[in-house]
Amino acid sequence: MLGACGMQKCHQEALKRNRVSLAKQLVLKELLEHLIEKDVITTEMVEIIQAKDGSFGQNVEFLNLLPKRGPKAFLFFCEALRETKQQHLEEMLLSTIPSQSNGTAKLNRGYEESLSFPVPESAILQKRQCLHPESMEYSLDNGDGPHYPQVKPCTPEFYHAHQHLAYRLISRPRGLALILSNVHFSGEKDLDFRSGGDVDHAALQKLFEYLGYQVFVRHNQTAQEMQEELEKFSKKPAHREVDSCIVSLLSHGVEGGVYGVDGKLLQLPEIFRLFDNANCPGLQNKPKMFFIQACRGDETDRGVDQIDGSERADSPGCEESDAKMQENSKLRLPTCSDMICGYACLRGTAAMRNTKRGSWYVEALTSVFAEDSQNTHVADMLVKVNRLIKRREGYAPGTEFHRCKEMSEYCSTLCRDLYLFPGFYPGN
Repeated sequence: MLGACGMQKCHQEALKRNRVSLAKQLVLKELLEHLIEKDVITTEMVEIIQAKDGSFGQNVEFLNLLPKRGPKAFLFFCEALRETKQQHLEEMLLSTIPSQSNGTAKLNRGYEESLSFPVPESAILQKRQCLHPESMEYSLDNGDGPHYPQVKPCTPEFYHAHQHLAYRLISRPRGLALILSNVHFSGEKDLDFRSGGDVDHAALQKLFEYLGYQVFVRHNQTAQEMQEELEKFSKKPAHREVDSCIVSLLSHGVEGGVYGVDGKLLQLPEIFRLFDNANCPGLQNKPKMFFIQACRGDETDRGVDQIDGSERADSPGCEESDAKMQENSKLRLPTCSDMICGYACLRGTAAMRNTKRGSWYVEALTSVFAEDSQNTHVADMLVKVNRLIKRREGYAPGTEFHRCKEMSEYCSTLCRDLYLFPGFYPGN
């Protein structure tokens, strides 16, 4: 059994500096077996670890125990990382330990001399994705560059056959669209650069323009600046003259909120409130679309094996009561109606992003809307987006994100079919 004395200060510091990334990315199951074999931890400790809820909680408990397990615990931990194909975490740890001029990490002289711990070739490992557990949006690389599909136009025949059951959507422009895209972050939360985020806003801007919207894009704003921009946008007089509205938020996030570049949260209910029937009368009875590309939690969906069926995974690179009441001369509206909101992921889970092609959700959204908006209403298109996301899986060999999954969703208070009727203007 290892002695009671703790590990070296530099190794404790390396674990501390990388604590959140380790808590998010460690895959413990097999690793614990290796550490039991080396007497780093006991079976009783394993039971304590496994009693915690979720992988993040279990990893945190493990990281609380590890520094107390003797001077060789760090060495055996790194060895176990290699044995369980988590070398990227070992490299992350070693890159934060002061290194000698020959490029190898400093280790206690009492350690086995036969084991080497090289620093990555760059000497500084690229900052790991998603350092803060509440703001994860994983960056997965496998695929070519961005894809900007052309929108197929609606035919006059389709418009005349469906417009009587649909929202009026024939204004020019169709409506105003606002995209808030945060890529570069600062502040205490240490949120990562959203590599591929520029692809998302460019793809959405082109899509919305193709669909006939006047698009406004704002980059890298603090939470307060986002709030002010949304308030200003919601009060634009032009909303009275057009038939719809789009708001898209691209950032790190948690359930119920998105981060500004300063690491402060902007709550989603506050955003929706700005566009409700009370606060935005210019959009009363008009459809309002929201698309949120941000995480809603810290859990990675690792998926489950399908029991049967033929589907394969693809891995490319929101009344009057009966009581007798005096009639009001004005028609009453619910405070919130005529909204539809698409989310990149489910509550409590993380969203996935490809650094070359952008996020999975935005790529699927732009592809489906470009192909199908000519003859499909928005709710049905978002179902198709869900189907595409369901089939996709991560490609990141050697990490826990390999073959990970994501599931998008939407909520709706729409009261009619929302066809976008791209390219059709009566009288043309």
